[in-house]
Amino acid sequence: MADPKHLDQITERVERLLLRHEELQRTNSLLVEQVHALQAERDSLKSRLMAARARIDALLDRLPPGMVNADLDTRKERS
Repeated sequence: MADPKHLDQITERVERLLLRHEELQRTNSLLVEQVHALQAERDSLKSRLMAARARIDALLDRLPPGMVNADLDTRKERS
């Protein structure tokens, strides 16, 4: 039969491992939540960026032809 002291040590180690496993599961769940939140924020920022680009493109389309290139040339000369 196994030594009671040895069984107690094994039991203690198993209990510590189980606690550690539970802690890691909780930590993993929190990290998964953070990943989902960051993905949602990223998607929102992408959407806002695309909307802003669309507005800028619409404004550029309203400018008279040649105005955009002339404005860019003027900015390069100032730099």
